[in-house]
Amino acid sequence: MLPQHMSEMTDQQARQLCQQLRVQMIQSVSKTGGHLASSLGVVEILVAAHRVFDLNVDRLVFDVGHQCYAHKILTGRGSAMNTLRKFGGLSGFPKPYESRADAFIAGHASNSISVALGMARARTVNGENYSVLALIGDGALTGGLAFEGVADAGSSGEPLIVILNDNGMSITKNVGGVAAHLSRQRLKPQYLHLKKLYRSVTGKNAVGQAVYKVTHRAKKMVKDAILGYSMYEDMGFTYLGPVDGHDVSYLTRMLRYAKELNSPVLLHVKTVKGRGYTPAEREPDRFHGVGPFDVESGLAASKGGGENFSAVFGQTMCELAAEKPELVAITAAMQSGTGLSDFAKTYPQRFFDVGIAEGHAVAMSAGLAKQGALPVFAVYSSFLQRGYDMLIHDMALQNLHGIFAVDRAGLVGEDGETHHGVFDVGFLSTIPGMQILCPASFAELRAMLRHAVTEMTGPVAVRYPRGGEGTWKDMAGVEGTTVLQEGGDITLVAYGTMIDQVLQAAQLLQQRGYTADVLKLNSIRPLDLGPVVGSIAHTGRLLVAEECNDTGSVGRTIVSQLALQGHAVQAALVNLGDGFVPQGSVAQLRAMKEIDAEGICKKALEMMTGG
Repeated sequence: MLPQHMSEMTDQQARQLCQQLRVQMIQSVSKTGGHLASSLGVVEILVAAHRVFDLNVDRLVFDVGHQCYAHKILTGRGSAMNTLRKFGGLSGFPKPYESRADAFIAGHASNSISVALGMARARTVNGENYSVLALIGDGALTGGLAFEGVADAGSSGEPLIVILNDNGMSITKNVGGVAAHLSRQRLKPQYLHLKKLYRSVTGKNAVGQAVYKVTHRAKKMVKDAILGYSMYEDMGFTYLGPVDGHDVSYLTRMLRYAKELNSPVLLHVKTVKGRGYTPAEREPDRFHGVGPFDVESGLAASKGGGENFSAVFGQTMCELAAEKPELVAITAAMQSGTGLSDFAKTYPQRFFDVGIAEGHAVAMSAGLAKQGALPVFAVYSSFLQRGYDMLIHDMALQNLHGIFAVDRAGLVGEDGETHHGVFDVGFLSTIPGMQILCPASFAELRAMLRHAVTEMTGPVAVRYPRGGEGTWKDMAGVEGTTVLQEGGDITLVAYGTMIDQVLQAAQLLQQRGYTADVLKLNSIRPLDLGPVVGSIAHTGRLLVAEECNDTGSVGRTIVSQLALQGHAVQAALVNLGDGFVPQGSVAQLRAMKEIDAEGICKKALEMMTGG
């Protein structure tokens, strides 16, 4: 029986708790899917943090948030883990609406130190007393924002603890027996006590301060030569580590010491991603984000759904690279997710993974394009948001030819509001010269990507969804607007895989005695309004259906342009509105927001019947 308060827990009980947490996480995620390997790697860190801090009061900011599963269980949500990432269930990321212990929403990466520093400064401004921690890892330190936060936090003097979860994905490994030995000696309780006492004695007068400066400088020269981790201390942090991230008793002592220092502290913790589950340790990338699986074998519970847009993109890139030696591929820590693994193996000199640094990737793409290379940056829609300034200043301003393969466009499902790709339509459309192609099938993706690479100039975005194609598997064109079906009562317009929902809605309308023109936008910027104008001339009604937020939507652009051109039309927009969309399957979310075939049919009937 574990103590009610984790601060009273013995080291043996803490180790037992770590085992129990791993068993529960493995069992739960095997049924729901989720980010398993990352969460398994930080169990001891989180148990130690809960032993030292009251995380209902003290603030722990995750970076990235998919490391939080053990924290959810420790804060009373263990019984709900069977609902993880499901519609209406527990989020796979920290969410303050679930628990006071979730200090901040954390779906993307590299912001934790900046957020934590803001919390620490608010504490000082408000005259309050609580601890602030940032747990950063799993590649998040490769993002430039993390270094901006480190620089400011170190110089601030604000009491703040940054826990660097180094699982081999963030920074270079420290090597050498001398370095390991010296690190162990520096972290012994006797040494830490002596260090505090020495600082206290030498700080009492000018002579002591002068002695401290000389000895500190000499010690630092030796330490830097062996350890090579001077950067953090140069920025104002007290650097502790590296330490074994799976020794829960030692981690607990180190966090207590870090708390006592009452200054900016960076605790460097070495962990193993997937710790405690052999299949995840052996294949951490596969178990980073995994679907339901068999616990005994580690094998997926069901076979994958076959070919998907990301894979088709990767195949087409390899074909184009064989034809065009100037073609290069860029990714921001998403080589596998964006389908570029084969490209990376076949053309290693023409493949660049920049880490979690999308702004840098866009700016680098501009440099590549300016000097005659042909860059293709494959990036998830929600991650491209971090490159908006560079899209304007570096790419569009000089009208450079670069391709942006915008993966995970539209609703992505169980990762929820932080990951839905529902804003790129709005922000890309604001950029002068940006061209946006929207394939609805694999055939169209192949053709549009080839067209963007070989025939177009300037910046081009090719946006496509997560997963496989729908019922539409044909080829309507690479640009402009195509009339797929003719009718007389209403004009239905869509792009991308939403064309499936519109075609199904047209069938539902036909069953009720109404016929519809169905128009497919192959490109949404520039817009080809000619077919739309021709259609509404005889239907008099227009409905634009899309899987994006209302503000900046294509429907609003079409309606405003028609009005400015003097075309009278009864219009309706079917989209996601202006809020954030929660987690759930894509089908569930479309139905909830009424942008599925039934919802589109319902809206069209209201227009035609006045109901």
